[in-house]
Amino acid sequence: MNTVNIASKFSMIEEFWSPRIAGELNDSYVKLAKLKGEFVWHHHENEDELFLVVKGKLLIKLRERDIWLEEGEFAIIPKGIEHCPVAEEEVQVLLLEPKSTLNTGNIHNERTKTDQWI
Repeated sequence: MNTVNIASKFSMIEEFWSPRIAGELNDSYVKLAKLKGEFVWHHHENEDELFLVVKGKLLIKLRERDIWLEEGEFAIIPKGIEHCPVAEEEVQVLLLEPKSTLNTGNIHNERTKTDQWI
């Protein structure tokens, strides 16, 4: 059992849209990511995804509406729901998702990242 200093871990992340694993919980990873700009529209066929905003403000576009998350707020995007995260300014997020979750979901492109620990 180790403690994790979130601020220290975020200081180690330099690349936007490249989640890093900070912990493991049952069959899920606790990931940290810095976001800026617009990501890609995608969905996760078999996994729900939790976005917790640690710092900043995050827009999650859905096809039928938008969700705005302020610091300290989270939203769970159910499996199969197409979404597109957007960060006008740098945002720090904690993601809780099954280990099988690919950051770009059903899309495979240059933004697809493999799991990396910090």
